[in-house]
Amino acid sequence: MCQFFLRWTTYGSLKYTYLNAGIFLSLLMPQNIHILIAGAGGIASAAGLLLAAWSKDPVRISILNRNVARAEEVARWIRTGAGRPCEVQGLSLDPHSDAETLRSLQEAEVLLDCLPGFLAPAMAKLALQYNTHYVNLTEYVKETQAIQSMAKNARKGFLLQTGLAPGYINVLARLLFHRFCDTHAVQKADSIEMKVGALPHHAVPPHYYGFTWSPIGVATEYVEPALVIRGLKKQKRPALSEIEELIIDGVRYEADLTSGGAADLPEHFAGKVHNLDYKTLRFPGHYAWVKKQLAVQVSGEDTVESLEKSMLRAVPHLEDDQIVLYAAVQGYGSDGNLHRIEHARRIPPIRVGAYQLRAIQATTATAMLQAAELLLGNSLQGVVLQSHIDPASFLNGDFITPVYGTV
Repeated sequence: MCQFFLRWTTYGSLKYTYLNAGIFLSLLMPQNIHILIAGAGGIASAAGLLLAAWSKDPVRISILNRNVARAEEVARWIRTGAGRPCEVQGLSLDPHSDAETLRSLQEAEVLLDCLPGFLAPAMAKLALQYNTHYVNLTEYVKETQAIQSMAKNARKGFLLQTGLAPGYINVLARLLFHRFCDTHAVQKADSIEMKVGALPHHAVPPHYYGFTWSPIGVATEYVEPALVIRGLKKQKRPALSEIEELIIDGVRYEADLTSGGAADLPEHFAGKVHNLDYKTLRFPGHYAWVKKQLAVQVSGEDTVESLEKSMLRAVPHLEDDQIVLYAAVQGYGSDGNLHRIEHARRIPPIRVGAYQLRAIQATTATAMLQAAELLLGNSLQGVVLQSHIDPASFLNGDFITPVYGTV
C-alpha cells in the first residue's frame, strides 16, 4: 500500500488539503486515470512524453487535435520515445464528429489545454460541459478573466496559468516571500521581482534573439499591458516601459515588463508589497530592436500581428535553447537592516526517454503536470489560481524537481 502524508494549508478564505509530492505517481497512476491533452505541438508532445515515461504505472493518454493525423503522429512519437509500453491515442478535438472523442471526454479526469491562448475559453467550456478538471498554460489576461467568470462555480477544479511564466515563477516568488517574512520577522516587503527568459545560447545582431517558443505569444506579451504593484496598489503599466539591466551568474541580461507573467500576484500581494512585477529576460540590445519594429507598424494593422510579422522576417527559430529564471524579495527586517533573498536557475534541454526535450518544453510541461497532480489529488472545485497553491508542496513535487531542482 502506498504511503503519503496530508498537509492542511490555509490561504485567504481557501482551505485545501495538499498531498505530498508522490501522490500523483504513487496513488493516481495505479488507477490508470485517463488524461486528455488538447493540442499536438511542442508542449502537448512533451506533456504526453513525460506522463508516459515518468509515471510509475501505466497511464491512459488521449491527444486531441483538429488535425487527427497530427494527433496520431504525436501519439506514435510518445509511444516510440517513452521507453516502455504506454497507452496513447490520437483523436479529433471535436466530440460531435468522433464517438471515441466523446467517450474520452465523458471518461477523462482532467483536460490539459496546450492549445494557443485565444482558444482557452472554448477549451474551458468543453471541460465544464463534460465535468472534467481543467489545466491551462496561457498568459493571455482577457481569456483568463473569461474562464474565471465561467468556472467560478464549477464542480471540478480549473487551475489557470500553470506553465513556467505564469506558473512556476509565481509559486517560487510566493515561497521566497514567506521565507523572507519568516526569516526577518516581518509581514511585508519592499519588492518582489520575477524574471524569466526562454533564450538561445547565442545572440547575434540586430535582434539578439532566436525563437524558442510561439512567435505570436512573444509578440502578444510585448504589446499587451502588464499588471504590477506600485506603491502597494495594483496597476497596469505599458509593456516594455521599464527596462533594466542585471547580471545573473556572471551573464548580463536586460529585462522589461511584459504581459501575463505576474498571474494573480498583483491582486494577492496588493497592500503587502510596495512593488511587484514580472519582467522577461533577454540579451542586451533585443528590446531596442523590438521598439524599432513597433515604431514602423503598418497603419491600420493589428499591433500584435504586425510585430509578429516583423519578427518572423528577421528572427530565426532555434532548437537548442535554455531557460533562465530569477526571483528576489527585498525589504527591511525587524532588525532595521535591508535584506534580500534570491533564487536563480539556468535550465538546459533535458533527456526524457529516447528524446531530448527543449528547455521550454520541459519546464512548461512539468509545471502543468504538477498542477494536474494538485487537482487530481484533492478534488478541488472552481477556479484555482497561482496564489492558491501551497509553494512548498508544489516546488518539491515529483515532476518539478527533476527539471527545476530544489529551492
